[in-house]
Amino acid sequence: MTMMAGLQIHQEELAGRITLRLEGTLDWRTAAQLRHSLEALGPREVMLDFTHLREFKDTAVGVLTQSLPAHQKVQFRGLAGHHERMFRYFGVSTGSAPRAYYTPEEILA
Repeated sequence: MTMMAGLQIHQEELAGRITLRLEGTLDWRTAAQLRHSLEALGPREVMLDFTHLREFKDTAVGVLTQSLPAHQKVQFRGLAGHHERMFRYFGVSTGSAPRAYYTPEEILA
C-alpha cells in the first residue's frame, strides 16, 4: 500500500494484472503522484479502481491523461459518468460505451 497526502493506493496483483485501488481524495497533486506510480509499473496491464474514492476533482483527470503511458494497458473501474466524459474529452477511452445525454422520451418531444 502506498500512502500519499489524502490518497491511499492499495496494489493487488492477480493473474499478471495489477489493480490499484484508490481511496481518499484524488486531486491534481495526488494524480501526479499516481501517474508516477503508473509509469514505474512499466508495460504491465493495470486496472485503476476509483470505486472507493471519497472525492475526485476534475483537475486530476487532466494530470492523469497528460502522459498515460502509451505502451501500458490501463483499464478503469468505478468511474462516474461525469469522469468518464472527462477522460473522453482528453482522448482517453474508459472502455465503456458513451451514455446518451438525452433520454429517448426527450428526443421524441
